[in-house]
Amino acid sequence: MQFYSVKERKMVDVPDNQVKTQKYERTTKSGKKQVRYALKAEYNGQKLTKFVDEATYKKFGGK
Repeated sequence: MQFYSVKERKMVDVPDNQVKTQKYERTTKSGKKQVRYALKAEYNGQKLTKFVDEATYKKFGGK
């Protein structure tokens, strides 16, 4: 999986077995539930985050 490294200003490759899933849920002011799906990884001591769609999230083991 490719992530963008802000520190190095380039795309970096991270092995798929090191990618973890994260789901962010919040309630908006109008009462609607908003869900964002993300993949997280660590590369050379940097924490990387990539927001993805639900299908990609589930492909990496998200529930």
